[in-house]
Amino acid sequence: MALMIIEGCTLCDACVEVCPNDAIAEGDELYVIDAFKCTECVGAEDEPQCELVCAPDCIEANPEFEESPEELQEKYEQLH
Repeated sequence: MALMIIEGCTLCDACVEVCPNDAIAEGDELYVIDAFKCTECVGAEDEPQCELVCAPDCIEANPEFEESPEELQEKYEQLH
């Protein structure tokens, strides 16, 4: 499932730098994650890098984009 950024985002840029799919961009009030590009780092890393660097802990699963690890891997391969 893709991830999403919720309230509490401080626009610190840390998540943008570590995203292997360039799925994170600045929104109006906080960063946003493009669910069509987010693979939870499947294919690139063992765990979502944005969650690891997010100090305010404001990244969570996007319930509108439930995907299996296999689907995330396929998405990653299509992006790269």
